[in-house]
Amino acid sequence: MSPEAERRRFFAEEIQAICNLQTGALVEALATVPREQFLPPGPWTIRSEADFGGPPRQTSDGDPRHVYHNLSVAIDPSRQLFNGAPSLVSLCIERLTLRPGQHVLHVGCGLGYYSALMAHCVGSIGRVVAIDVDSALAGEARTKLAPLPWVEVRMGDGTDLGGESFDAILVNAGVTHPHEAWLDALRPDGRLTLPLTCTMAAMGPIGKGLILAISRRSADDFEVRTLTSVAIYSAVGIRDSGLNDQLGKAFMRAPIPAIKRLRRDVHEASATCWFHTDRFCLSSDDGRG
Repeated sequence: MSPEAERRRFFAEEIQAICNLQTGALVEALATVPREQFLPPGPWTIRSEADFGGPPRQTSDGDPRHVYHNLSVAIDPSRQLFNGAPSLVSLCIERLTLRPGQHVLHVGCGLGYYSALMAHCVGSIGRVVAIDVDSALAGEARTKLAPLPWVEVRMGDGTDLGGESFDAILVNAGVTHPHEAWLDALRPDGRLTLPLTCTMAAMGPIGKGLILAISRRSADDFEVRTLTSVAIYSAVGIRDSGLNDQLGKAFMRAPIPAIKRLRRDVHEASATCWFHTDRFCLSSDDGRG
């Protein structure tokens, strides 16, 4: 085994241990896909939990060994746009329980690294639609993902899906709500992971909140699990300012809510409704009565 392959294998085993990954294909993808091929040339700007509240750091050189750690690596430091920490995004992918042949949507694909990991999970009999709102990033991702012909890269905000359906959806930017397009596009028993975040002017493009894992039970009823807290780049063009304010108030009332269910049926707000809107409700009632 080459030193590069050895390094990637150790990296994959470390992320597997951190996240308790059970999806063998995801671990193998981490050990196989060269992360540096989906990044700008080094040296790289990097962040970890140790850099919270302070400036990012710089790697000493462009040796790929630097990116095989649990670090966020900048795609565009001027916009605070990073390829997310592997443990965080791998945890989100793990909750999608990807299997060969499935169809996956990746909203906010950046340069395509995590799209490539998911493509390895579903295999060439599956399909991945990777979308980014930034035309330059989408163009670069298309080039980098070209060796995987079952991956289609598009430019857009990820809400115009033309009636397509998916077994799994990964949203890689902070949103104020699960868009109806994503909920409608989930197949029976489909899964969606997304960062639900609120922002303030002082935070710039970064929002803070929770990552939710959402599983479809029926057309209007979804099971919800909170995975972890997150600070992440905010989605462009698909956030709702009114819901952002309402979400901020919900977080002030209960920063770590016991969300169990997403409802789309019309109902009156009650004590179990943590984030109640006229389009959906995140509730602590699991609905199993």
